[in-house]
Amino acid sequence: MFDTGSTAFMLICTMLIFLMTPGLAFFYGGLARRKNVANTMLMTFVVIGVVGVLWILAGWSFAYGGDGSISFFGGFDQLLCLPVVQQVLEQAVNPPVDATYPAIVNIAFQMAFTMITSAIITGSVAGRMKFRAIVLFLGIWVLVVYAPLAHMVWGGEGSLIGEQIGALDFAGGDVVHISSGLTGLVLCIALGGRRGFGVMSYRPHNVPFVALGAGLLWFGWFGFNAGSQFAADGVAALALLNTVTASASGLVSWLIVERLATGKPTLVGASTGLVAGLVAITPSAGFVEPWTALIIGAAVPPVCYFAISHLKARFGYDDALDAFGCHGIGGIVGGILTGLFCVPELSWTSFGGLLYTGDPTLLVAQVLGIVVTVAIVLVLDLAIVFAVKALCGGSLRVEESEEALGLDISEHGESAYPAFTGLD
Repeated sequence: MFDTGSTAFMLICTMLIFLMTPGLAFFYGGLARRKNVANTMLMTFVVIGVVGVLWILAGWSFAYGGDGSISFFGGFDQLLCLPVVQQVLEQAVNPPVDATYPAIVNIAFQMAFTMITSAIITGSVAGRMKFRAIVLFLGIWVLVVYAPLAHMVWGGEGSLIGEQIGALDFAGGDVVHISSGLTGLVLCIALGGRRGFGVMSYRPHNVPFVALGAGLLWFGWFGFNAGSQFAADGVAALALLNTVTASASGLVSWLIVERLATGKPTLVGASTGLVAGLVAITPSAGFVEPWTALIIGAAVPPVCYFAISHLKARFGYDDALDAFGCHGIGGIVGGILTGLFCVPELSWTSFGGLLYTGDPTLLVAQVLGIVVTVAIVLVLDLAIVFAVKALCGGSLRVEESEEALGLDISEHGESAYPAFTGLD
């Protein structure tokens, strides 16, 4: 029989992760301008529909199908998830002896991961991308980038990054944060800056929305990290504790950095620091001790703050809601720190962190895994950008007059605030 405790645990974790995508909609919606808030939130909500359909049709198969003979792709053998459904029917008659929980739970669990990852991307393009272009881009991206990358990291036997390179990624440093953050960077560069970028200041229009979104993300993240142990055991509890620890440390660290840089701590800063700490601990949540989770959470805010406040201006890319600055940069920092702090007994490989073993093998593998992830995502993203641009009349961007009016009205004919005129 199945372990009912672990089955219930995985179902709850899955539902918590599904909560993260609507939570991100509030987080991004609060950061957006008033005339673009409905569009910003809809770009996140539409991911639920796009991924929910494509994951069942082919995404699950591309990520976790196959027999392990292809290092960078699952296969076509689990299209429509038919083999897993058939397995459920067979297990209803002949319950397995060695399975912890029904395999069909994994389809929903990994679908929730795919949703939040795809939704993160939309933060970089807020305020100027055609709605049909982002929907088309995300639909292709899920099947061409995310699913194969998930196979390369978590595909088990023969997987390129997870087995052949030997990089560790407990809950999504490479698969979730680096891939989405880098994709956001590629798209925002392809689009160009928002109207007035570099001249005017863009301020969050609803700070309570930002805090609400951060709170929902924080809550859902416990399922995200603890559930990645795939069992209700001590390592899952460790991952949950490390998640709390790193996010708390990240929040405090961001407020300190903000106080030193601007003289005033802010609620938006606290919310961003909370998320940055969560991003950084994701690759190592089940691999490190709580005291190192404190260090990881505290280390990432200064780096992300620098990327957000200085790199954007220095290089002139308009990462509107800082998907790259928070998730891309935070994922890279977290992945590297995994190579330093991984406890050998908790490692999925035969190598532990440099701090414990004095052996740099895991650290080198972590860096190489990140480099390979960046290279693959970058090349495939550029190809998708060119394809989507051709399919959308040669441009990913709305007309200047539509951007000035606001995308809520120009793209959707609705406003989050009906009395609002659009002149903010």
